[in-house]
Amino acid sequence: MVVTLQLRQIDVQPGQCLTLREISWAEFEAILEELGDHRAARVAYYQGVLEIRMPSPEHEVNKELIGDMVKILLDELELDWEPYGSTTFKRTLMAAGVEPDTCFYIQNARQMIGKRRLDLSVDPPPDLAIEIDVTSKTQLSAYVALGVPELWCYGGGKLQVFVLNQKEYIEVETSPIFGNLPVIEGILQFLQSSLTEGSSTARRAFRLWVRQALGTDK
Repeated sequence: MVVTLQLRQIDVQPGQCLTLREISWAEFEAILEELGDHRAARVAYYQGVLEIRMPSPEHEVNKELIGDMVKILLDELELDWEPYGSTTFKRTLMAAGVEPDTCFYIQNARQMIGKRRLDLSVDPPPDLAIEIDVTSKTQLSAYVALGVPELWCYGGGKLQVFVLNQKEYIEVETSPIFGNLPVIEGILQFLQSSLTEGSSTARRAFRLWVRQALGTDK
């Protein structure tokens, strides 16, 4: 006997992930519509596999802090950027969709000003996406399929920077977006200090660290 459940009957606890297999693109679209826009859950879809993740409080704190530090870096370097948060990025042709923990348009920022509806068949993917606690091949495969040039993954006290090289991600020592700045070292340092000093103090200290690294702290 096959049992059919509706999404409202399924309860995903914080920090857990629900995996559904053999999901068609039409079913994926229907599930997105049923979930709606105002939700905490994040989804990833690649070639029939759908994951629905419910972030934990720790996950959300790390996401916000790392995102804030990226914004500080961009502002201190006077780079234009447009934030797209956890927007749903999807391409029917690639049978792929993903909702980053947070993401930014940087190289393509001016192209995205004022744009509130995205179509990845004509619009570029975000230049930088950030994911916390990635353990899923589905997520990574979706990012590759969508062509996101740079992906940061944080988990277990480690921050990894990946750049897209043809059809796979290659780990690099520093972010191409931020040049020679030791951003991995800096972000990890102030994430750690936030545990004892608080998030606000860590953000202010990180801004000072960036200015000192750039020689603009006069």
